Amino acid sequence: MIRGLALALALALALALPAALARAAEPVTHKLWPGKAPGETKDLGAEKLTEPKKGQADVKRLGNVSEPTITVYAPPKEKASGTAVVVAPGGGYSILAIEHEGTDVCKWLNDLGVTAVLLKYRVPKREAQSPDNLAMVQDAQRAVTLVRGMSKELGVDPNRVGMLGFSAGGHLTVCTALTQKRLYEKVDQADEAFGHRPNFCVLVYPAYLTDKGGALKPEFVVTKDSPPMFFAHSSDDPVTSEGSVALYLALTKNKVPAELHLYATGGHGYGMRKTAHPCASWPDRAGDWLKARGLLEKAK
Repeated sequence: MIRGLALALALALALALPAALARAAEPVTHKLWPGKAPGETKDLGAEKLTEPKKGQADVKRLGNVSEPTITVYAPPKEKASGTAVVVAPGGGYSILAIEHEGTDVCKWLNDLGVTAVLLKYRVPKREAQSPDNLAMVQDAQRAVTLVRGMSKELGVDPNRVGMLGFSAGGHLTVCTALTQKRLYEKVDQADEAFGHRPNFCVLVYPAYLTDKGGALKPEFVVTKDSPPMFFAHSSDDPVTSEGSVALYLALTKNKVPAELHLYATGGHGYGMRKTAHPCASWPDRAGDWLKARGLLEKAK
């Protein structure tokens, strides 16, 4: 009988082991900066996570962020492609929509075999900074650099580190991709060895890209060396889709690979939510784009 129990236990363990191995590791959080983030002089107090009130949109809001971090969500090893994506939630540079434009996105990327890196960047905007989102761009540049610096540890190719942003996070992604200069003093070997610009970008209803006349703002200088970009936007979005169109045209004019999905309806801020509008299919289209670019194949 004892022998029978031992055999049964061994069989149960053998069956459970593949399932355990298939599960992704627990997310791991890393501080972005070895000390205080650059330019931080005031104490904003503790971070605040606000749950939606009854009748409000189902948005978890993280505010008052002074200590920026990256949280790494690793895909199951057998799925891992060697591609990483830094995820920048939106929130108007006031808060971070940390769930439907953050953690939910990381789970979707893991399903594709992509290492997802959730960026908790500083909000709200700091006073008297130029540009006015300087703290956020510093955090994003540092995040891309740090992921490359950790590439061996994370099992990713440092030449396949992209960035995905929503709304203000989309604006932040564009700033990070098109700003040639590092906007902070180098702090360690990762900064010395690796660049701060993403290799590709996914932009979902990006904000603040155009002037009042609908032209791309002059700070967004596109060249033939700009990274490839994917866009998803809705025509009825109060955050005008003109920004996505203008940047898409600038990219194609410079022969930079770009893909634009402009949906008739859907509004703003849907993130990973499934709605009745066709714009809810953007993750499928983005996945197709990543696959077509070879980013879901295992890195050599």
